[in-house]
Amino acid sequence: MTEQLTADDWISQGIKALTRGGFTALKADPLARAMGVSRGSFYWHFADLGAFHAAVLRRWREIAAEEIIARVEADSDEPLRALLRRTFGARLDLERAVRNWAAFDAAAQAAVRAIDRRRLDYIEALLAKRGLDAATAQARAQILYWTFLGFALSAAPVPSARLQGLLDEILKMVSD
Repeated sequence: MTEQLTADDWISQGIKALTRGGFTALKADPLARAMGVSRGSFYWHFADLGAFHAAVLRRWREIAAEEIIARVEADSDEPLRALLRRTFGARLDLERAVRNWAAFDAAAQAAVRAIDRRRLDYIEALLAKRGLDAATAQARAQILYWTFLGFALSAAPVPSARLQGLLDEILKMVSD
């Protein structure tokens, strides 16, 4: 690489490495080799590995919650339907990698808890907008989120036609 790398370049490479190789791939030397630079560039942008890990987790939270919510809100489709389509139709390798990381690392565990809370609050708000009372919206949001987590962690591919049928059933279950 001839151009100077930014912290965002390193974080993006970290996201790729995490997705492909898990959290043990988040080390300066292998990342620098993959990018064709010295690890000095890494330490120019991050005080230590912990600071880099924190930046990767922040980026994951942006990708896995805030960007999805923004797209759902901008979508012309009904928000809950759009959310189901986006989340259940997405590649979830990064989700699995971060949740695996959280089993071994307190900072990753805190990031997972925070994103779980953010997602649950958003789903609950969508259900409340559909006219469900607060207690019902909260219960159905939790059930819907557990359904997503089971799907995400199973890594079992579902043909798109079958997935659409399942999403229609999920929508009926949480809406009626």
